[in-house]
Amino acid sequence: MIYKAIGLMSGSSLDGLDIAFVELNEVRGAWTYQIIHAECIEYDKELTEQLKNVHNLDVPDFLRLHTKYGRFLGQQVNEFIERNGIQHQVHVIGSHGHTVMHDPANHTTGQIGDGASIAALTGLPVVSDLRNLDVALGGQGAPIVPIGDRLLFGEYDYWLNIGGIANITVPHNGGLLAYDVCPANQILNGLAETVGKNMDKDGEIARSGTLQMDILADLNDEAYYTQQPPKSLSNEKAKELVFPILLESKNELPELMRTAVQHIVEKVTEAVQQYPSGKEQSKLLATGGGALNTFMMELLRNSLADNNVELVIPDEKTVQFKEAIVMALIGVLRWREETNVLSSVTGASRDSISGALWMGHSYN
Repeated sequence: MIYKAIGLMSGSSLDGLDIAFVELNEVRGAWTYQIIHAECIEYDKELTEQLKNVHNLDVPDFLRLHTKYGRFLGQQVNEFIERNGIQHQVHVIGSHGHTVMHDPANHTTGQIGDGASIAALTGLPVVSDLRNLDVALGGQGAPIVPIGDRLLFGEYDYWLNIGGIANITVPHNGGLLAYDVCPANQILNGLAETVGKNMDKDGEIARSGTLQMDILADLNDEAYYTQQPPKSLSNEKAKELVFPILLESKNELPELMRTAVQHIVEKVTEAVQQYPSGKEQSKLLATGGGALNTFMMELLRNSLADNNVELVIPDEKTVQFKEAIVMALIGVLRWREETNVLSSVTGASRDSISGALWMGHSYN
């Protein structure tokens, strides 16, 4: 069965909206994918600031932003469809939204981007609120990408996504386990912003710095790292883990950047060491914006090689749009009424068919 779906993803790095139009093919339970069109639409300054500061809004303004962002998503989908000439080809949209609050301990998570608004503007079926049911079932609601790791990228042993937060999927008891490893690009981008840059391109600032072992020890000593998975980080908690330690030090930016990169590499390596694949030689697939950080990938490749794990970085489109691809898959699985969030990953009481379905077209 062939499905043509759009996946929408906005991550904690706030670098923009990822849109991927994907052909998904299922034959006797085996899935393959092809990226037909994909792009990242950069947020303007006003929207970026609104998303950064959403926690300061009162309830009426929060709900207005939820709707406004949903209408923004719908408009961007319509323009994407028009630019690429794919009218009447899209079966379903899987929309992650933008996470503004994540508190699974209290069965609560929130991703803004009103699915009803997307459906109303596009006239297409939309699946949104992808994490809520898992959280209601006692799960972490994160990560949700491992269903895609299993179905679309099953030839690997480990799957790492380095976005604003680094998360990993690992083999565990014959199945999969996944969790948020540590803050990642949001640290590096935040440090780069102190000198007026959006990011540390290719890790060049970090490469020029000297590792500060005392700061690294403080970063590695945070209590979150002693918790056993499943576990997840909210954006705010991720910032609290690292920014006070880094920014309260008197070191120069290159030293802070070098130390932050080392912290990420060590935490990813520890995750692989904790969950061995049982193979003599294993493979780890790395995607997300951090996989384009040349310096960090050099360090990670060497660290993993010491553990007989090969680092694999796929084509650039898959690196950049893997999460949007999986959102499209999650939308299709919801449409098929099949499991799309794994309880072995999140710690929920059972697997779930997650997502609210909004029908954008009329049957009249």
